Amino acid sequence: MNKLLLTVFATLVASVTTVTAYSQETKGDAQAGEKKINLCIGCHGIVGYQASFPEVHKVPKISGQDGKYIAAALHAYKKGERKHPTMRGIADSLTDQDIADVAAYYESSGVVAGAAAPGKAAAGSSKAMELVAKGACTSCHGESFSQPIDPSYPKIAGQHSDYLFVALKSYKTENNPMVGRGNAIMGGIAKQFSNAELKVLADYVGSLPGELKTVPQAKFR
Repeated sequence: MNKLLLTVFATLVASVTTVTAYSQETKGDAQAGEKKINLCIGCHGIVGYQASFPEVHKVPKISGQDGKYIAAALHAYKKGERKHPTMRGIADSLTDQDIADVAAYYESSGVVAGAAAPGKAAAGSSKAMELVAKGACTSCHGESFSQPIDPSYPKIAGQHSDYLFVALKSYKTENNPMVGRGNAIMGGIAKQFSNAELKVLADYVGSLPGELKTVPQAKFR
């Protein structure tokens, strides 16, 4: 195992411990969360909705995403580890209980009981497969890219490719007060690749079948 992967897995253990401790403190209530998503649905409740910051891209599908990942992401925005003015403002308005409830709601939103989990992802181009192997992507996100090894890591199969591309680039961004994500694991991985290579990765992962979706709210249907 190379030095980078040793560092990645050491950091992974520490991050999983932190998320596990958090999950034991705050239990989410999906029914309560449904009443707290007014600030979310204006973007995440409209199919195909596009954001314009830091560049034009579709906002991520979050229905069916792991609740622990959603909670971890919101806490990262709240602490400034993820830099995004709009998401920072929304996260700042939420209590720990609110975050847990919203996360629980979106984890269950749009989920079909008894649906089979995606199997091993189909191979992409030789270039895409080369990049997946280089980044050891399946070691965290699973062979389907929908079954991460820990729920604090996101399902990414079928996520909007343009969003994935923007997110991956953000892990490379440094010394920018408005843009960037401070994650040692993803930062170390993303910086191995050129932006052109990240685009290939994003297009491949986004093309896969997955469990993520956008569930339109009644007012936007």
